[in-house]
Amino acid sequence: MRLKVLGLNYKTAPINVRENFSVSKESIRRGLENLDEYDGLNEAVILSTCNRTEIYAVTSNDCENAAKIFLKDLIGGDVENYLYEYEGENCVRHLFEVSASLDSLILGEGQILSQVKDAYTTAKNIGATSTILNTLFHRAIAVGKNVRTETKIAYNSVSVSSAAVELAEEKLNGLKDKTALIFGAGKMAMLTAQHLKSHGVKKIFVANHHIERAEEMAEKIGGEAVEWEDALLNAVDVDIIITSTGAPHYVIKTWQTQKLMTRRAGRGIFFIDIAVPRDVEPEVGKIHGVTLYNIDDLEAVVQSHIKAREIEAESARKIVEIEVSAIMERFKYLKFQPLMADLSNRAEKIRERELKRFSAKLPNLTEEEHRVLEQMTRKIVRKLLRLPMMKLNSSAGTNEENFYAAAMQALFKD
Repeated sequence: MRLKVLGLNYKTAPINVRENFSVSKESIRRGLENLDEYDGLNEAVILSTCNRTEIYAVTSNDCENAAKIFLKDLIGGDVENYLYEYEGENCVRHLFEVSASLDSLILGEGQILSQVKDAYTTAKNIGATSTILNTLFHRAIAVGKNVRTETKIAYNSVSVSSAAVELAEEKLNGLKDKTALIFGAGKMAMLTAQHLKSHGVKKIFVANHHIERAEEMAEKIGGEAVEWEDALLNAVDVDIIITSTGAPHYVIKTWQTQKLMTRRAGRGIFFIDIAVPRDVEPEVGKIHGVTLYNIDDLEAVVQSHIKAREIEAESARKIVEIEVSAIMERFKYLKFQPLMADLSNRAEKIRERELKRFSAKLPNLTEEEHRVLEQMTRKIVRKLLRLPMMKLNSSAGTNEENFYAAAMQALFKD
């Protein structure tokens, strides 16, 4: 068995690549439901966020490309030039660092842990995980929690939404008395609105395809819901537009923005697009008076905060390394569990069969005598299996493990 991760993230692929290979929740479900169609792909979890798309997989030794084929089919294209791949211990370390937000664009951000949980829960509910990935993801989630509890890496941490607001504040020389329009009413949009409020924004408009969701969010933040179709063209007096929808296509087009700028009579406007795939057509940024930033442009804001958390990150990495060593030690023995269970089951079936045959020849056995025989035969089986089981376990992680596993299978095979 091979444990591996394949993926691309903000380090290996720019946003124009990532948005083309972002995978919807429905596509992930459909892909995992058809996992059996891929020979040698035994377990899988798909993690897809605005900054990464990854598959964590357990494959058979003779099917090392199964995970790559599955991923290519899932995302509908060839991302060979952007992929990273880690196996075994390096795969474990990578997932633990992801869960601990050590591999995030924004060090210490809190959203990734819930995204890891959701990815695992989806795969588990579909039946795409088993012993290896169940063990790995349970531990990864615990590691993420431990890092946040035992370090201050998340203390005053920057999120994508807060970084976007900081960027706007810097470029506009403050946000006091400014007016903002937010496209989207999800979790990220809500966090963005809260940050805007805390930085002094006077008025916030919320646009969403489902007006009731826009109204619900607007009520929570003291803003105003607006109809999706009219939102942009009516943004004549808006200073900032932030987009955070889950749309698979551009929701703000160049021609719409040109109309808006004509109505604004030369007054500039500030766009921040924090969605992946992007919400705003890149050509919008070329329109006179428009300033457009996307999620990759937040890195300067992130870097200004990162030094303050580097010490905490080092503490977090020490926690990760301890946890990696612990789970790798556990994985040494996990691979033998199916074999040892098989041997135990075979021995137990033989014991039960022979005891039944023997008991038929002694119909006058009392209940107590039958109980003694039952106990005695169980002890005999355990003692016979004890030495080979110990030998098999002690070979885990050594050059002899394959030899002993093969020998056990050959000796006890029907």
